[in-house]
Amino acid sequence: MQNGDVSDRARPQTFFEAVGGEETFTLLVQRFYEGVAADPVLRAVYPEDDLGPAEVRLRLFLIQYWGGPSTYNDVRGHPRLRMRHAPFAIGTAARDAWLGHMRTALDSLDLPPAYRQTIWDYFAQAADSLRNVPG
Repeated sequence: MQNGDVSDRARPQTFFEAVGGEETFTLLVQRFYEGVAADPVLRAVYPEDDLGPAEVRLRLFLIQYWGGPSTYNDVRGHPRLRMRHAPFAIGTAARDAWLGHMRTALDSLDLPPAYRQTIWDYFAQAADSLRNVPG
């Protein structure tokens, strides 16, 4: 090392890097939307016939949230999750369906248990916070 340079090996990994980066979140979101596509409860929450745009938005959001590039913010601005979801009736059934498909997608990845649990804890909290109708 010269002039205080730090090798890549000495640099701590971000959570995003530690779980496999963009590839991991792309696979997670693809698998999640495979479940959503056939779910009548969730299809009501996704007005678009083509889930592709929603898939891109979620993928970019998760990549940014977990420490990857800020492309989501660059393209869409601040996430404002509650505001963006306010037009859709999200009750317990929708939350539970969303979490069920996300659990299946997350469990399909080969992640160390501690990382998987960290991601799951976030999803559970976020999904619950977006409920906006009783029941």
